[in-house]
Amino acid sequence: MTPAPEFIAFLGDEIMGLVNDEKALEAQWRHWDGTEMRRFRDPNIPIYNTTGNHTVFNALSERVYQETHAHLPQNGPAEQKALSYFVRRGDLLMIFVNTMWRGLGGEGHVETEWLAEVLNSNADARWKFVAGHHPVFPVNGYSGPYQRTIGDEYAAPFRDLLVRHDVTAYLCSHILAFDVQVHRGVLQITTGGAGTAHLSPREFEYHHFVQACVDGNGLRYQVVDEAGVVRERLNWPPDVPSSAGWPDRQFSIPAGQAGPDRFIVWRLRGDLAAGYSGEPQKLLAAPSKTGAYTSLWIGLVGRSRRLTVSLQPQADRSPHYWHGPTFESGPDFDVQVALHFGMGPGGILWRDGDRSPWNSMDGASAWGAERLKDCDFAKLCLGSSEILEAPFRGRNLDVSWFAFP
Repeated sequence: MTPAPEFIAFLGDEIMGLVNDEKALEAQWRHWDGTEMRRFRDPNIPIYNTTGNHTVFNALSERVYQETHAHLPQNGPAEQKALSYFVRRGDLLMIFVNTMWRGLGGEGHVETEWLAEVLNSNADARWKFVAGHHPVFPVNGYSGPYQRTIGDEYAAPFRDLLVRHDVTAYLCSHILAFDVQVHRGVLQITTGGAGTAHLSPREFEYHHFVQACVDGNGLRYQVVDEAGVVRERLNWPPDVPSSAGWPDRQFSIPAGQAGPDRFIVWRLRGDLAAGYSGEPQKLLAAPSKTGAYTSLWIGLVGRSRRLTVSLQPQADRSPHYWHGPTFESGPDFDVQVALHFGMGPGGILWRDGDRSPWNSMDGASAWGAERLKDCDFAKLCLGSSEILEAPFRGRNLDVSWFAFP
């Protein structure tokens, strides 16, 4: 609590819930408020909650939630008082949505018309955040509409609203891990595991909370575990100069282990081969320090020539894959691929060019570039090289790069 936050957001599942007993639910909420959160109760530091699958699962629990959270802003839809609401604090807009809305079907169902109205009426806010319980995009491979993520019928319009209104981030929970990814320039920050003391360490990533701030330099956060150790951090957006000035000589990074702030981006250009059968085509790759296996591989895969990144952090273990756009129409391509060592699996990124938004590539891994401790970037080879198999089949492959710190 030092420095003191302006407010605290708790993104659902504060209690075990899931019982059809009004008195038991009320007792659990009293315990959470009076015992678990007692040290955080300060009249100058409000706590904003979202609904969750443990807390709002039927009509009874919904009513208990509304009664025990009558202190929350009552500016949501008429049927969702305290379940959905928004807070405006100067240049900051926080919108808390109900991803458990029973009026549409329950878990994974979220109302978007009201969200659009609030975003429209607060278009002048410099910083916009939307918070809910369920992720929009799968986290660590945990997919499943209406249970792991919001339902398919809501996902696309929900994402479009965030992009259209220049929302900085969607904050969510539900999955017991910390995860960050970016899609069309909007962050999805998943922070689950504030409690869960009854679970074994194998069932969650680590207990944590997130400190965040926004200012003229963008969004900054750090993830703090129960021992007070900063486990992950991020400054967003990354400050990347124009690719016109990037070097194209042999790639190298400073010696030593890559820290969480390390960001490496390559610009990859070339002419695609005609009559392509679908075999992998390497654009660039790097071996392990022993040379025994390929730590990093970036290339095109399949007849659609899908941009693919493969990471293999250690010998005798299968690589993990991340997938991006396809280039089946040809005849050429120009794309940027980045590794951010502090974003976990969401840190395998791509974009069309300097002015395009970043996107996390699709994968099913629970880790990312931070595990590439054995990668020998000094021996990075391009697609035309025969050091590794699967050469680029096209022509005029050009690679330039930028890295910091």
